[in-house]
Amino acid sequence: MKILLAAAILPAVLLMCWVYRRDTVEREPGSLLLRLAVRGALCCLPAAALETLFGMALDYFVPPDTLLSSFLQTFLIIAVAEEGCKYFVLRKLTWNDPNFNYRFDGIVYGVFVSLGFAALENVVYLFQYGPPVLLSRGLISIPGHCTFGIFMGLFYANSKQADIYNSGRGHRRNQWLAFWVPVLLHGFFDFCLMSGSTVLTMLFWGFVLAIDALAVYVVRWQSKNDRGL
Repeated sequence: MKILLAAAILPAVLLMCWVYRRDTVEREPGSLLLRLAVRGALCCLPAAALETLFGMALDYFVPPDTLLSSFLQTFLIIAVAEEGCKYFVLRKLTWNDPNFNYRFDGIVYGVFVSLGFAALENVVYLFQYGPPVLLSRGLISIPGHCTFGIFMGLFYANSKQADIYNSGRGHRRNQWLAFWVPVLLHGFFDFCLMSGSTVLTMLFWGFVLAIDALAVYVVRWQSKNDRGL
């Protein structure tokens, strides 16, 4: 069982290390990153509660096992609940932290929160569905959460910079983008998988390749051009 638990957590840890190593200007303290990962993991609990509550309400108003139900479930319930809980933890722990003083810090923070969430979620899936689920989630779902965290952190850092320079419009716009861009990406990711449509499944693979490539580009570019807030 220890080996299976390690296998469930390892993909998230490797991706955390990949992003951490690209924070070359001023690396973040380990204590802060550990808190972000642990709180990100713990926010699985309120996210699951919200998904269950609103999922039951959705089934009351919309027939289950329909395309409309899948759309509303993935975009307005799962994506909003999970990314909303992540964003709450991100904002709560880092907005006023003095270590948040470079643009790339936002990406590091977003990734650690998201991958903490993904790691615990993977452990839960291991107990629910058994070891076979680890391969697909390790190759698809956990990198997906990492990508959502990268885009959340990118706009989150933009929002912090706009706030420092007293740009109220830029601050508000990037706050919304830090939340809604991951929600839309997450929603589309889950919707394609849950739809059962061959066309959407094929579209899913193109989507995953595109956003993963873009996320890698964002990390490399932001790392290379990192600057103070």
